[in-house]
Amino acid sequence: MTNLLIKIQSTEEWKRGALAALKAAQKGKTKAEHSVGFPTYSDMHETLAPSRLEIIKALAGQGPLAIREVARRVGRDVQAVHRDVTRLINAGVIERDEKGVRFDYDGLKFEFKVELAA
Repeated sequence: MTNLLIKIQSTEEWKRGALAALKAAQKGKTKAEHSVGFPTYSDMHETLAPSRLEIIKALAGQGPLAIREVARRVGRDVQAVHRDVTRLINAGVIERDEKGVRFDYDGLKFEFKVELAA
């Protein structure tokens, strides 16, 4: 089962991870788990709102789909779905190519710590 790992991480943490992945790839080693980082919990929560999670669910295991088809499957207006799809693409959660939009994973895995003490 392949999951997209969702993290809360600073820009510096993201850069270190990207550099480590690049070095590993240059040595012929690849990391099986792909990840997307958000700078804050609020950013993650806003991007992965319930209506956007519906879109991800509709795409999971389906291959590329046209936005109109995604809108039909989630029962929403095409323009609203287009806005949400664009947000998910910009965040790196889903991808777009000439055949449509797609989510190439079986699920989402969340890994983060919420600091409560100052």
